Amino acid sequence: SDAICNFVICNDSSLRSQPIIFNPDFFVEKLRHEKPEVFTELVVSNITRLIDLPGTELAQLMGEEDPKLPGGNGIASGFLRSLMSLKRKEKGVVFGSPLTEEGIAQVSQLIEYLHKHLRAEGLFRVPGNSIRQQILKDALNSGTDIDLDSGEFHSNDVATLLKMFLGELPEPLLTHKHFHAHLKIADLTLFDEKGNKTSTPDKERQIEALQLLFLILPAPNRSLLKLLLDLLYQTAKKQDKNKMSAHNLALMFAPHILWPRNVTANDLQENITKLNNGVTFMIKHSQKLFKAPAYIRECARLHYHGSRAHASKDDLDLLTSPSSKELQPLKSQKRSRLDSCHQEETQQRTEEALKELFRHVHNMPDSAKKKKLIRQFNKHPTALTPGSDVRTPPVQRRTRSRSFSGLIKRKVLGTPLIMERKTRDVTPERASKENIHLLQKCGSPAHVSPAKMKFLEDRKEDSCRRVRARLLSKESSSL
Repeated sequence: SDAICNFVICNDSSLRSQPIIFNPDFFVEKLRHEKPEVFTELVVSNITRLIDLPGTELAQLMGEEDPKLPGGNGIASGFLRSLMSLKRKEKGVVFGSPLTEEGIAQVSQLIEYLHKHLRAEGLFRVPGNSIRQQILKDALNSGTDIDLDSGEFHSNDVATLLKMFLGELPEPLLTHKHFHAHLKIADLTLFDEKGNKTSTPDKERQIEALQLLFLILPAPNRSLLKLLLDLLYQTAKKQDKNKMSAHNLALMFAPHILWPRNVTANDLQENITKLNNGVTFMIKHSQKLFKAPAYIRECARLHYHGSRAHASKDDLDLLTSPSSKELQPLKSQKRSRLDSCHQEETQQRTEEALKELFRHVHNMPDSAKKKKLIRQFNKHPTALTPGSDVRTPPVQRRTRSRSFSGLIKRKVLGTPLIMERKTRDVTPERASKENIHLLQKCGSPAHVSPAKMKFLEDRKEDSCRRVRARLLSKESSSL
């Protein structure tokens, strides 16, 4: 169940300190066993994205057509071989029968023994004793327990018997259906800057394609392949002692795990190098090939977590429990705080950008464009003006006069025309207040020029005259 993948409650205090083993491919395996059709479609669609498989080869990979193999390996010979293997299986024969979990359990004894004798020189190349091999083979076929550590058998006997077991399988360990796909994986190379293929292998795509291809292998084949490649990987690491490199091991095992049955080297011709190099690549990168790609894991996880149909009743009850309802206001408050923080952060960034822009404008040489930009800043002080750290240079605004007399007043009296416009059509009280304010602003009469004083008195009398005229007109109209 999904709960097993998430957590385990353990009441035994002695086991609580033990590390929790989590399988990252849990949902991948779950999808493979529960919905094999969905799983196969997901994996094959990604395989065709990496390698070019025509319609016939794709149908062979999916098992919809019989694989067309080199050497004229027809249906009749394959049928007779399968029939003979079924008869041998009825007698409990391990060698020569289709691969099963029981057969893997027997052969795994050979693999465990060889892990202890990886330093033997010429391992898998030097043949063992035929008599001891036959004794060991009969014991495995009969299901008898074997004590390989008794010293009765040599490591070369066990290694040769392992190759014999693989060679007598009805089809190679990587199956006939996958044969053409492996040839295409060997052709995956890098591209140059112009988009042309090079001779350099694209290791990343090859690893990804093998990961996907191994996912759709039958479960027994995949289990034994993992055990075998791990053994060959460890053997190649000891090549300074056993003189067996990854390429040497590939020459020994490629005919047993990848070559189609009943073919010769002449039938394969130029494909022999591809197949041998392919097995060499599998041995060198065996520790990465049995992990599902990250996007396959995510798709498998979303297939279960993203569907309400797979939720259990306890999960649905948990979603509708009172505690979950109480958490909803808290979530909304948290969301509002996050939104406000986001707005403040955006506002802060905007202000910093405006400050930087204003500094740039301020440092520009004096020109009409600079004055125009500064006027735009002054029009929108709240939105565009930065902080007080940057001062706006004073800009002298020239007022236009609509009359020649106004120009003479500015030149002679030094009073802006704007003040004249402001004091037009005002009441005596407002006029007097403005005059007082202007006097306070200009200073005491001692500091005011006679021309200015005369101008202010004339303005005051003129405004009073206009007010009296308005009052008299109102009285006459009422009469």
